[in-house]
Amino acid sequence: MKKALDQLNKGQSGVILSIKGRGAVHRRLLDMGLVKNNTVKVERAAPLGDPIEIRIKGYCLSLRKEEAKNILVDVQ
Repeated sequence: MKKALDQLNKGQSGVILSIKGRGAVHRRLLDMGLVKNNTVKVERAAPLGDPIEIRIKGYCLSLRKEEAKNILVDVQ
């Protein structure tokens, strides 16, 4: 099932299918290791839901919901 990363709940994981966006935002996400076919897992979210913390390649990364909307994943 395809979803944007910001729609996943705590504990859910998925494989990155694509990264939308342009320019600096797109480049920044790629530089942080968010590339196609990598598995990401939502570890936790702030009390109001922004930012969310994900685990990718063995490290944790915090993303704003606006950034996470640009990442399409196949939920596992």
